[in-house]
Amino acid sequence: MTSPSTKSARLHFITNSPVKGLAVAERRVANPRACVICVHGALDRGGSFVRLVRRLETFDVVVYDRRGYQGSRDLRPVDLDHHVEDLRALVAREVEHLPVILFGHSFGGVVTFAAALREPSSIGLVVNFESPLPWILRRAHSRPPLSDDTRSEAERFFRRVVSDKAWDRLSEPQRESRRQDGPALLRDLATIQRGHSPFDLAKLRVPATYAYGDGDSASYYRALAVELLEVNPSIETLEIEHASHGAHLKNSDQLAAIVHQRWDQLCASA
Repeated sequence: MTSPSTKSARLHFITNSPVKGLAVAERRVANPRACVICVHGALDRGGSFVRLVRRLETFDVVVYDRRGYQGSRDLRPVDLDHHVEDLRALVAREVEHLPVILFGHSFGGVVTFAAALREPSSIGLVVNFESPLPWILRRAHSRPPLSDDTRSEAERFFRRVVSDKAWDRLSEPQRESRRQDGPALLRDLATIQRGHSPFDLAKLRVPATYAYGDGDSASYYRALAVELLEVNPSIETLEIEHASHGAHLKNSDQLAAIVHQRWDQLCASA
């Protein structure tokens, strides 16, 4: 694989966001094969993809803070439809020049799947990692119901999904930033806890890969992969070795390899 010269080696925020108030950053390369748009999960932000971006060296990459999070916090938390419309605006901006690949981490994959169902002609590939799909297979655990205390819920979510140690290592401004994202977190969680499917993956026609790690939740995701193939046999499922839910941070080499390989396969079969 050849590595093109880089026009802009690092992610940088743009001033002409296609959605007013949406914080969008990009990294452009010479002669890109396609544009990868990365969509982050709950209580996260676009900047968490920086390691993955570096490894997608033959692609233009766009990341953004979803509404209610970080640089897009002023837009306030919204429902899934608004997140999908924001992503469609980003897709429309890129597809005029390049094929578009969507990469979704966790809840970001719910957004990418929904967007691919609504805009199949504009999206060439979807790659998601451990996206919550409880309407296909519910997890066998019980958690206390969500409260209205968004700040406490944000801290509790971070401690559970990342770790207590990681929370303790954060500076107080970093903790406060996460707490301020609490309202957006609760909107995300409400979307997947409503008890009904927000879309029908049986209708998905865009090539898609659903990846998951072999960490503590591997048994659930293996079972989910079986159920997912029952819903739509065209969706490729893939287990990544030595990967936990934070694979976009710790397993960026493997995730980038999936994007490269899947795009190579699609281009070869075109």
